[in-house]
Amino acid sequence: MKEYTKHNRKQKPQKGKTDAVKNQKIDLSSVGTFKKLGIAEPLLMSIAEQGFEEPTEIQEKSIPAVLSGKDLMAKAATGSGKTLSFGAGIIQNTEQKKGLQALVLTPTRELAIQAAKALKEFSKHKSLKVTAVYGGVSISNQIQALRRVEIAVATPGRLLDHMERGTINLDSINILVLDEADRMLDMGFIDDVQKIIRACPKNRQTLLFSATLSSGVKRLARKYMRDPQEVFAESFVDPTKLEQIYYDIEDRLKFSLLLHLLKNEESELVMVF
Repeated sequence: MKEYTKHNRKQKPQKGKTDAVKNQKIDLSSVGTFKKLGIAEPLLMSIAEQGFEEPTEIQEKSIPAVLSGKDLMAKAATGSGKTLSFGAGIIQNTEQKKGLQALVLTPTRELAIQAAKALKEFSKHKSLKVTAVYGGVSISNQIQALRRVEIAVATPGRLLDHMERGTINLDSINILVLDEADRMLDMGFIDDVQKIIRACPKNRQTLLFSATLSSGVKRLARKYMRDPQEVFAESFVDPTKLEQIYYDIEDRLKFSLLLHLLKNEESELVMVF
C-alpha cells in the first residue's frame, strides 16, 4: 500500500468564465482571522482567492510583529507558511514605482523561484513587480527586470554579481529577509550574506527565518539585527491543507501508476520515496 499526499488546489476557472470571475467582488468573510492579524484588504483578497482560511502557527505568531516594523528572528521550516509571514510586511509596506524596496535572500534557485512566485500571487492586487535573481541563467534578462521591480528574491552569489556590475541598487531597501538562514550558512554563504547586509541601509527592518537557530545564525542576528523579537513555530505543515490518498495496487503496477500521477497531477514539488 502506497501513500500519495498532495496539497489541495482550487479548480482553475474555465476560459469563458475568466472575465466574469475577475469582475466578481471577492468575499473576505472567510479570511477574518487573517484580518485580525493586521493584514490589509489587497493582501486579504489574494489570500481569499488562494483558499486560505486559517493562518498557520508561524503566521499567527509572526505577522503582527512583522507588520509593526520590528526585527524578527523566527524558527520555522519550509512548508510552514513563512513566505506569507514575511510577505505580509513586504507587500503592505512596499509602494509602486519607488524602486527596489524589499530583498529576500534564499540559499537556492529553487527556493528563490518558489518564493518569488508566491510573492507575485500575494501582491497581485497591489500590482507590485517581483523578480527572482539566481545563477545558471542569462544575467541580461535579470538586469532588465531589476530596473523596474519593487521586490527581489535572490541567491547570494548572483546578487553579488549584480552588485559588482552596478546593476542593482540596494539604497532603498527597507525590508531585508534572510530566508532559510541556517542553510545559507551551511552552504558557505556567510561572507556573501554579510556583504549584502552591509550594503543595505542601516535603518531597514530585518526578518530572519531558519529551521534551526544555530550558534552561527544567532551570531548573525546579534551582529545585524536590532533587538529582534523571537518566534518559535512548533508545527511545520498545516495538516488541514493536505489531502491524503492511498492506492492499494499490485507491485507490478506501482511504477506505471507513479508515472501516471507525475504526468497528470498538478504538483509543483514532488518527493518520491
